[in-house]
Amino acid sequence: MYDALVVGGGPAGLLAAVYLARFRRSVALLDAGQSRIARIPQSHNYPGFGDGVSGAAVRDMLREQVGRYPVDRIDGFAEHVERREEGGFRLHMRSRALDVDGRLLLLATGVTDIPPPMPHLREALEAGLLRYCPVCDAYEVIGQAVGVYSDGEAGIGEALYLRHFSADITLFMASGGQALSPPQRRRLADAGIRWNDAPIEAIRREGGRVAVVHAGGTAWCDTLYCALGVAVHSRMAESLGAALDATGYVEVDAHHATAVPGLYAAGDVCTGLNQIAVALGGAAIAASAMHRALPPDWPR
Repeated sequence: MYDALVVGGGPAGLLAAVYLARFRRSVALLDAGQSRIARIPQSHNYPGFGDGVSGAAVRDMLREQVGRYPVDRIDGFAEHVERREEGGFRLHMRSRALDVDGRLLLLATGVTDIPPPMPHLREALEAGLLRYCPVCDAYEVIGQAVGVYSDGEAGIGEALYLRHFSADITLFMASGGQALSPPQRRRLADAGIRWNDAPIEAIRREGGRVAVVHAGGTAWCDTLYCALGVAVHSRMAESLGAALDATGYVEVDAHHATAVPGLYAAGDVCTGLNQIAVALGGAAIAASAMHRALPPDWPR
């Protein structure tokens, strides 16, 4: 029986494990190796790295830090969780005859970006031709020809957000401009944002630019933001009875506790800004609250 179980090997899960271990709590960290951070080619707003740092490098530094403490890191996918009759939680692992028990549970299961229908996504991301997060990297596209690909209202908000960084913004709706209402068109027009009326037929990289193919021809962008949203990995929290907001994020209080006793959440799976620095701060808050919630274990 561990004091704390941490599910998720991204920034929030890794740092929470460090904090809990330094609080002299027994910790099991379950890592499926699927953290979104590994797909970040370069971050320029991560503290202390003025020249930028890759997401994989941040992950590896945190993994090395975890390795300095007595944390049991278990590689694998946590398939199912249940409340134990005696108290606490039990995690069942996928493809492994292994159950893991803990008094408290922190979910740092994150989200996954919904990709556009575009070949060679990884290469496009690494080249900065495809992007997902204007909060992270809109600074890098100042003055460029920027496209926003969407199938709903989220694309309008993202196009308006990006207008602060460039005068050359085009919104591409997957099903065409007929999806835009007259008030939405007015908002875009007032901001000087173009939109494409024809449905999108293909998106592909051509050289150092992105080609967006539609019935009327081809539009070219220096970079394309995908605004199709994210899949929030909140199924485990929901199965335990935790509240989710309208978009599927886990609702937490100021201490990152859910409404389920003993269940906490941190990182992108929670309501809030999906940023590495925010995930780290949430992990510190959650781990500190978990330590206080556990019974004292005074040295003998």
